[in-house]
Amino acid sequence: MSEQSPYVPVACVLHERLEFAVLRRLTLQLRWTDETGSHADSVQPLDVTTRDGAEWLLLRRPDGEVMEVRLDHIEALDEAPSVCADSLSRTDAHAGLRTKADADA
Repeated sequence: MSEQSPYVPVACVLHERLEFAVLRRLTLQLRWTDETGSHADSVQPLDVTTRDGAEWLLLRRPDGEVMEVRLDHIEALDEAPSVCADSLSRTDAHAGLRTKADADA
């Protein structure tokens, strides 16, 4: 898919999901295409921008590379599994919070 192809506006819900992911610093499983082919990666969305009549997602890949993906080139996205719930269940008891083990006892 060429970067020169006419931009096709995306559904508002996709745009909103991406903006929410940026605000909440969520990690996303993203699949997209570009001039080099199809890609899939776990990414950190950094910003959603508009430029040259198209909308773009600025993202960071696991290797630290920062890049942009045109929104109409995104084929699929899903929120990556969160470790927050597990981390909170193991919170250090010295912090005055109950641990999962305390709740199970």
